[in-house]
Parts: sequence; C-alpha cells; structure tokens
Amino acid sequence: MRADMLTSVLTELNGTSGDIEASAVISTDGLTIASVLPAGMDEDRVGAMSAAMLSLGDRTAQELARGRLEQVLIKGEKGYVLMTYAGAESVLTVLAKPNAKLGLIFLDVKRAAASIADFL
Repeated sequence: MRADMLTSVLTELNGTSGDIEASAVISTDGLTIASVLPAGMDEDRVGAMSAAMLSLGDRTAQELARGRLEQVLIKGEKGYVLMTYAGAESVLTVLAKPNAKLGLIFLDVKRAAASIADFL
C-alpha cells in the first residue's frame, strides 16, 4: 500500500515535466523503496549510487562547514541527477534531461519530497 502511494507520487512527479526521465525513493542505506525508472535501468544500482553520493555530500557539507545538506546535483553530458532528502531516512533521486529547466525541477522535487516525507 505504501509503495503504491509512493509510486503514485513519483509518477505524478515524472509527469509534471517532460524533462524528468526517472525518479526513485531510496532508503539512506541504499534500498529502493519505490521507483519509476525506464526499462533496463537497474534500480539496485540507482539505490546504491544515490546512498553513496548522499553520504559523501553529507560528509562534505559537514567538513567544509556548509551546514545541513539539502541536495546533491550531478551534471553529466547526458543529463542531471538530483538527490534530496525526503524525510530523515529516505532520499528522492531524479534523473533529468541535459536541457532541463532546473528551477522548475527543483520546485517540483521539493514538493514531491515533502509528500514522500509525509507518507514515510
């Protein structure tokens, strides 16, 4: 039931912008809770990479006195990966196209993360 509600939030998030290609809710230890990923994308790999990057981002923000981590943004030639906390023990990971309008995506992701945090 909870996974269905989370999948619904992810499906809505993916539908808000044609620039969002995939999304997933992942526990901070790397286990995928819910996902809306394209065929052929390994959700275990997405989960593990998200948890690793978030952990590194947390450590970096602490060590460099930047305060509490809000999000991690990775830009590659084929697009973006955005990770943000969705509650204390989960992460929302979003994959976006290279020409994405990041301001709108940040807003949509923030709203989705708040909804996910309420469910969890």
